[in-house]
Amino acid sequence: MAYHNFSSAEEKAAANNYSANNGDTIQLSNDVSITVNKKTPTENVPTETPTETAPIEPVKTVADCPAEVVNLANWKQTLPIGDSKKPKEIFQPALADYSLDPYFRVDSAGDKIICRAPVNGVTTSNSGYPRSELREMINGGKDQASWSTSSGTHTMTIEQAITAVPETKKHVVAGQIHGSDDDIIAIRLEYPKLFVDINGKAGPTLDANYILGKKFTVKLAAADGQIKVYYNGNATPVHTLKKKASGCYFKAGAYTQSNCSKEKNCSDSNFGEVAIYDLSVDHS
Repeated sequence: MAYHNFSSAEEKAAANNYSANNGDTIQLSNDVSITVNKKTPTENVPTETPTETAPIEPVKTVADCPAEVVNLANWKQTLPIGDSKKPKEIFQPALADYSLDPYFRVDSAGDKIICRAPVNGVTTSNSGYPRSELREMINGGKDQASWSTSSGTHTMTIEQAITAVPETKKHVVAGQIHGSDDDIIAIRLEYPKLFVDINGKAGPTLDANYILGKKFTVKLAAADGQIKVYYNGNATPVHTLKKKASGCYFKAGAYTQSNCSKEKNCSDSNFGEVAIYDLSVDHS
């Protein structure tokens, strides 16, 4: 055992650099001394100071096609182009990544589907008016939906905005229940009046002074031989239609209620247009 006395200032300063061994006694003052007793570590493991990881912000995805905005697995799309009385239709699986500017596309923000039907567009054989409209299907889009208002519960909810109407006859249908041979009930704008259309007859008014681009929500629910219409999330229906019908299906999008015979401007620049933010269908 070694004995070390650090008394002077110089010696105490030197002590800072002194490497003691086990058993050495170090005199700190006249009255105080210490004996070194080092413990040999069993393992020399470097310690790391934990660092705090910043949370990863989710990357906002922008939709590239309509099927990335809403689930279109059980829909087909009818476009206002094609041969006379034979408009082009897009079925699954092609619909899964399909878009066609300006008739069926995603807007620049990537959060809504734009459906546009110009007054000079191609029409179906059963109508004189053009459409850019989704038609309900089943079995992954392979077969046409066909249900009864008297059996089960059938609901479609659309969050949407009507963004354009034709220049002269300012009428657009935006969502409907169609029967086996004709429409049963629809959401119709005869600008500026937004209302429920009951097989061609005006029903309850939803908005007497609708502003183009104003977002609204409608729900059409069929059950027990009745069809109920709900507006903007209200728990009370704005209208209940007693109707027993079969061969029914939902439609959503822009069904322009004008054509070149009713317009001075017969061109692609004259159109009806609907923006769909959300669309869901439920059957039970």
